[in-house]
Amino acid sequence: MSIPQLLLCLSLSMLCISSKPTEKKDRVHHEPQLSDKVHDDAQSFDYDHDAFLGADEAKTFDQLTPEESKERLGKIVSKIDEDKDGFVTVEELKAWIKFAQKRWIYEDVERQWKGHDLNEDGLISWEEYKNATYGYIL
Repeated sequence: MSIPQLLLCLSLSMLCISSKPTEKKDRVHHEPQLSDKVHDDAQSFDYDHDAFLGADEAKTFDQLTPEESKERLGKIVSKIDEDKDGFVTVEELKAWIKFAQKRWIYEDVERQWKGHDLNEDGLISWEEYKNATYGYIL
């Protein structure tokens, strides 16, 4: 190998080593957010209420007095405590939050289905979908 070729190879190698990657890859798997509200406990607990209760149930709790809220939360804690030992473990709390989020998703799907099934036959035709989504007239 001649000296010019060697210098070319070395300079190309240095160029490849010193160049920065053009695309940053995120190697961390991020869990989906439990609420669309800002998670700042110094300002409010809205995010926690949505995550813990589900969005619809959290709205109900916003209307309650502090005494009613404590009573209802006590009943919910009894449901969360699966082994009935009087304590809520991290795993029990995680399972409850997943349950609350799934329940909200299923209820939302049911609401959406009813809103699109205009003739209430249990099926959604393309015409029904267009009418419900885009406001077309049959």
